[in-house]
Amino acid sequence: MAVMMDKSALEAFLAREFPQVGGDYEIEDVADMAVRVRLKVRDKHLRPGGTVSGPSLFALADIGTYLAVLAMIGPQALAVTTNISMDFMRKPAGGADLIGQTRLLKLGRRLAVGECLIYSVGMAAPVARASMTYAIPPATQR
Repeated sequence: MAVMMDKSALEAFLAREFPQVGGDYEIEDVADMAVRVRLKVRDKHLRPGGTVSGPSLFALADIGTYLAVLAMIGPQALAVTTNISMDFMRKPAGGADLIGQTRLLKLGRRLAVGECLIYSVGMAAPVARASMTYAIPPATQR
């Protein structure tokens, strides 16, 4: 299966369909069954103590998986998260951007399963791991 939406197509889709996330995320790479997204960490992403909040890490995993699915199936705004399991493994570097490296493990007619490893810029080991399942709307079933 080939990539149906490249980096510029995904960026245009987000700007059109989800302008509320504009400026927070940067799509760095799109490949077959994989996407790399950067969260540009700002004060609004931090919790007391200066570490990136759990909801911010969750959002990075969620948007990374969403974009990986869309890259493969095309612009379907109604693909939705149906399950997530997230492990927070270590504290991110204070205020450093986060990189979500998502790969799809399965892309079926109705469900997509992916994994997102989240790295803090400047740290070699991942700070979090998410396992995500997305429902694919019937209009895109292959």
